Amino acid sequence: MVNPSPDRGGESTGPHILPNEMENDLDKRVATPPPAPASSDVIADVVGDFGIWQLRTILIIFLCKIPAAWFMACIIFTGPELYPGSEFTCDTSYMTSSSNSSFSVSDNQCYIRDELTGTSSECEQFTYVSSFDSLIMQFNLVCLRDIFVAWTQYWHLFGVLVGGVVGTKMMLGISPRSTYCVGAVAQILCGVVTGYARDLSLHCAFRCLSAVCCAIMFTAGQAIFADITAGMHRIGAIILYDTFWSIGVILLPGLSSFFNSWSLIYVGITFPTVMLILLLYWTPDSPRWLLRHAVNRFSIDNVEEIVREGAAINDRSFKIPPDFRMQLEQLSERLKTQPPLAPWRELWKGKRAKTHMVAAHLALAFFVINFMGMLLNIRSFGRDYLVPNTIAMGFSEIIGCFLALHFALKHNKWKWQCAGVFNILAGILGCMGWIFTNADSMDADLKVSLWMIIATIPKAAVSCAQSMILACMNELMPANKKQLFVFSVVTWARVWLLSAPFFNVLKKIDTAMSLTSYCVFSILGGICTSLLLTPRTSVSPVMLHLEPSNKKEQSPLNAPVWTVESDVNNTRL
Repeated sequence: MVNPSPDRGGESTGPHILPNEMENDLDKRVATPPPAPASSDVIADVVGDFGIWQLRTILIIFLCKIPAAWFMACIIFTGPELYPGSEFTCDTSYMTSSSNSSFSVSDNQCYIRDELTGTSSECEQFTYVSSFDSLIMQFNLVCLRDIFVAWTQYWHLFGVLVGGVVGTKMMLGISPRSTYCVGAVAQILCGVVTGYARDLSLHCAFRCLSAVCCAIMFTAGQAIFADITAGMHRIGAIILYDTFWSIGVILLPGLSSFFNSWSLIYVGITFPTVMLILLLYWTPDSPRWLLRHAVNRFSIDNVEEIVREGAAINDRSFKIPPDFRMQLEQLSERLKTQPPLAPWRELWKGKRAKTHMVAAHLALAFFVINFMGMLLNIRSFGRDYLVPNTIAMGFSEIIGCFLALHFALKHNKWKWQCAGVFNILAGILGCMGWIFTNADSMDADLKVSLWMIIATIPKAAVSCAQSMILACMNELMPANKKQLFVFSVVTWARVWLLSAPFFNVLKKIDTAMSLTSYCVFSILGGICTSLLLTPRTSVSPVMLHLEPSNKKEQSPLNAPVWTVESDVNNTRL
């Protein structure tokens, strides 16, 4: 209803609208798109949840897991076991002997006994007969090999812990892509120095720094692909992130076979990172990070270029709205004004919050200890079986990741319980090694095969639960608590991961002892995982109603749809 307005004659008349003016007004309303909702995300609307652009980026970033696996597991091949008597002997020439004294060497070539006094001392000089120049020979540690392996591995895992924290803190001021590049360049430098260090302390220090760089790379990489994907595609990408770690484990025996020195192995596992730096040309930065830290129009220009490229590759350029630049600026302002994250003590408040906090922290701690420790534990089954056993472990990890993806997609409501029960059963199976550990009459190949069967199944279960927790644990908390919760759980687990190498020393008691310790962790982790339950929050559906601008849009395919507001928070590790 139009209110009358007085004209010059004082009479009250309605507005005079000509037919041509009505047509022009209608054309304007048709041509002008409806304003975007205040909570809409133009980046997700334009590039979509997943496409060729995201797939290309994910595959490039996934490659950083391969050198990370090589640096972690290379000790299996750089410090292999040496056989006493045939590959090394104690050189007693340094002993000052008199005519009335004689010495005898123990069977393991590690102790020298004075036959006259009955005293024993450690051998300090050895003669090596081996075609491979190992790390053990370099530092003369054949009799302390197990302790040395645990010690150097401890420093690598300490580097992973530090690298995760450093990478997360770096991304507060440096973009994820730049952080990734810094980690890659530093890893090349540290890797080369690690391979040519001739001092044990220097070697351990630079092995730690190499691990820091690897952790920075895969932390920043995950921040990138978690930002450009959404929904189940994001969960699937994070779950399958560790599959390339497993591919690295599978490739490591073949790579090591090309070199006859531990130094060359380090060079061999370092320089493929150069290819990762070159592939950064096709790797986008995190668009929302850039918007959140935008300081001028050039930052918005950069994001606009990234999103337009993604839309073109995904064949979604038609999704770019006319006011695209304005919507990016609005999204930037919303990201800058987001409420601060909840403090750590707030993570304990809420329905089932205490249960989720305790269970998630304990479960991931148990699983990461298993994930790293069980791979190194294959050395307990003999040097002659290292290559097939390493490959078998890698494939079991891949199977576990795909099982986690299956549980998340097909049994989403009870995925935690599926993974937990799987670990409990697999852990019980792994404890059965005591049945044949003392069967000396059993064929050696058959015995090792049985060891590997009861080791690979728990390994697959651990891989399944670990990847699921890393991908889905942010579901357990509200939006303002997700990032801190993930950071807390992962950091806590990596602290306990430092103990993983030392459980392998239990093989000195019995081969079944070290394996049983890991399987007990699988059972405990399975119990904790079963206590997790994704909250079934009720979100009011939002009706998206678009007025049709032409007859084509009146199709039933364009009818109003019910949607649920999605979570766009990233999981940053």
